[in-house]
Order: sequence, then C-alpha cells, then structure tokens
Amino acid sequence: MTTAPRPAAELSADDARRIALRAQGFLGAPDRRAGVRGVLRSLGQVQLDTISVLARSHELIPYARLGAVGRTTVEEAYWTGAHAFEYWSHAACVLPVEEWPHFAFRRRAYRDRPHWGHELSPGAYDTVIAQLRDQGPLTATELGGAKNKGEWWDWSDSKIAVERALMYGEVVVTERRGWKRVYDLAERAIPQALLHDDLDDAECVRRLVRQAGEALGVGTRADIADYHRIKAEQFDAVVEASGLVPVTVAGWGKPAWADPAALASEPRGRHRTTLLSPFDSLIWERPRTERIFGFTHRLEAYVPKQKRIHGYFAMPVLAGGRLVGRVDPAREGRTLVAKQVSLDGPKAVPAVAKALREAAQWVGCDAVAVERVDHRDLAPELLKALA
Repeated sequence: MTTAPRPAAELSADDARRIALRAQGFLGAPDRRAGVRGVLRSLGQVQLDTISVLARSHELIPYARLGAVGRTTVEEAYWTGAHAFEYWSHAACVLPVEEWPHFAFRRRAYRDRPHWGHELSPGAYDTVIAQLRDQGPLTATELGGAKNKGEWWDWSDSKIAVERALMYGEVVVTERRGWKRVYDLAERAIPQALLHDDLDDAECVRRLVRQAGEALGVGTRADIADYHRIKAEQFDAVVEASGLVPVTVAGWGKPAWADPAALASEPRGRHRTTLLSPFDSLIWERPRTERIFGFTHRLEAYVPKQKRIHGYFAMPVLAGGRLVGRVDPAREGRTLVAKQVSLDGPKAVPAVAKALREAAQWVGCDAVAVERVDHRDLAPELLKALA
C-alpha cells in the first residue's frame, strides 16, 4: 500500500484564493514591460472563442490583467515574430511557441485516433500541403473553400484535410484573419530548435502539469488536469515528478497541489478591478470558481433567451480579490450598454461602476447606459457612480 505524501503546507481557503489570484496575474503589480506576451507565457495559454461583445475573449484576457492595452497591440503580440501558435489545449487556444514540443503527446494521439468525424478524401491531404508549400500561409477559403453547401459542420474536402494536418502537427495556425484561421507549414512557422516531437508522452504531460500548477498557483487534480485537458490517469502518472507539492486547503475536501514558488512568499499587492471574460482561466472551471470564490457562474450564450438569468455574455466583476457581480454588456454606437447588472449588495456598486467606465474607455465608448439592475433599489446609486 502506497502512503500518500505528507502535505507541504496547510492553507486556509483565503490563502488559496490569494495564491490563485497572484498566479493568474490579478494580485500585485502587472508586468507591463513583458506585456501581452508576458501574460501569455505566464498563463501558458489564452482561450479563443467566436463570441465578440466588448471584444473577443483573447483580447479581454490581457486587458483584464494589464488594463487598457491597445487591441491592435494584443493581436500583434500574439501573431507576429513567431511568438505563438494556435492549437487544442483547454480548447482552441493561443499558446506560447515554446510549448510546441510539449504538445507532441497530443499530436501523436491524434495521428493514432481510429475514428474521425469527417472522412478524408483521397489526395486532399497532399493537395493542401502542396498548396501551402507553394503559396505560403492561406485560409481555408483560399485553400478551396471551408464548407460545402450544407450545414456549418459540412466541411469541404480541403477544410477537412487542413484541419487533419493541423491536428497532426504538419500544419500550424499562425494567426486569425477576420476570425478565419490562417494555416502555414510547421516547418516554416515553428523555429527549428522547437520543431520536434522528441519528448515522450510522460515528459510532455509532466511539463504541462507543472505549467498548469504554476498558472493556477494551487489546484486539485481536476483543476490542474482540466487546464490543458489532460486525462486524470495521465496526471496521476506524472504529478509526483512534476515538481508540484501536495497541500491541504481548508474546506476543499480534496487533495491539492501547489507551485512551490507560490508558497514561498505571501501574496500581497494591489487587486485588479475588472470585467472578466467567461473564458478567462481564472474562472473557466465552474467547480473551482465556486470553491474559491463562492460564486456560481454559467455562460448563458447558448441558453434560450427566456431561460437566461444574468444575460447572454454576462461577465463577472472582479474587485478586491472577490467576484462581486456580473454585467451583460453590449455596444450601441459609442455607448457601452449594461443590458443587465447583477450586484452582490451595495458594496459592489463602486467596483462595478469603475469596471464599466474603464471597459467603455478601452473599447472606444464615451458613455455608459444601464438597462436593468437586479437590485432595483441600487440602480440610482449605480447611475450616480457612473456619472
């Protein structure tokens, strides 16, 4: 019988919350010199999503940590100078290019996958590879069309082929152009020193478990494994060698692991006040968000309108290291419209107003309007704070 390792530390729930906030870049002075690329390297990934209300999620994530960084600056930081690539991690994500070797385990798994949702037509794969080699980076449309004339999942032969090549690692997504993926050959897009699949699966997973633990600060097995969508048994096989240390967190009820560096000093500094994308890695896992913040949040974009509680793209508001409310935003001309505001009591009003004003300025709006507040008696106070 194997004896469980003795925890390196016993943390209070508040300790764990502050460790998580610092690890995710919300507590302490932001590293403005490292900028967007620094945020990407620290988080290890930034999730992409099609929804754009204030801005797309991959823009909102550095904004939440750095403040009003220019949106063009964000895109250039990701997609110029071979600093990043897009691949499947927690979902479709922007990843630091240094992580390319560590996703070899996933590329191998895709190559070995016995069944696919789309059948690959004979010759289509070689055709798209030849097109990219001859013509340089191309979108699916430029490769011959993304879709047939059916539903959205009815991909064309060239789209199926290039997505297969992407999963295998022969092709890389190097940018988004008008939200379309731009594909290029990995041999051109990835620096030669990184262009290899030399690491075995255990080494790849060990590195990603360590990286996830560093980005989260402290987490359970499910928290850390979910960060890069690693299987639980893969986590179990490498966690002891990952460098993360076992800890206990009051009230969690499950074993946890922490980054040793996160335990070396007490988290201190200024808290960010900001709107959070629902796809932000601070809050994307609902059980963890509930455990750390006592805050239940669900993206309602895919919920029928009549069943929504907080709104289509309700964004949690972070202030003082707590989640203090939600805002469902929209833009009408140069006005940021808070279609619905949910407040966690009167103390949340100044923080929500501050977050709304800063977000409006960032996206080029010069006014904020409020349509509905869940606590109607707080609406006048919120409007006064916004004014």
